Amino acid sequence: MTVSKKSKFNTSAFAKKYLGFLSEEKRMEIWPAWWMMRIKVTSLANDWREVRITLPLTWISRNMGGGMFGGFQASLADPIAPIACARVFKGYDVWTRQLLVDFQRPGTTDLELRFDFPIDKEREIFEELQKRGRSTPTFVYGLYLKDGTLCTRVECVVAIRKPGYLQEKQKELRERQQRS
Repeated sequence: MTVSKKSKFNTSAFAKKYLGFLSEEKRMEIWPAWWMMRIKVTSLANDWREVRITLPLTWISRNMGGGMFGGFQASLADPIAPIACARVFKGYDVWTRQLLVDFQRPGTTDLELRFDFPIDKEREIFEELQKRGRSTPTFVYGLYLKDGTLCTRVECVVAIRKPGYLQEKQKELRERQQRS
């Protein structure tokens, strides 16, 4: 009996193949994790260096206190910085390493996620990737009330690694363990 390796489902490839006629903004809005949240992507400017997304306050997103449920905010905020890094640094493996969500005020209106990728941070990351093959930058962004007041501060630490980096580190660790 032969055992076949399970293939991973690639959501991005599926979306491009079967939903390629839709804009990237529309594909994000109907992505299953965000579809029920009814987000509205208002800007993906400069190849993800400026992102604006509206997260509406609805009967589904409202918590018992009448504000925006924190899980909705965290779910929207989590992948934004890593996706932006993946767009800017093509060919690298990228993921959220740590996410800190600081709920400073109740989300009593629709919220706007505002993410900006400064050019100086891009240069720093690029230099670090060239030197070390990895970078772990921190991005600070937020979700804002309709009047422009910061509601939720987000701090996202992103891991950017050359392909195969984790496998190399695991192999090194195994070799060290075998020697000792």
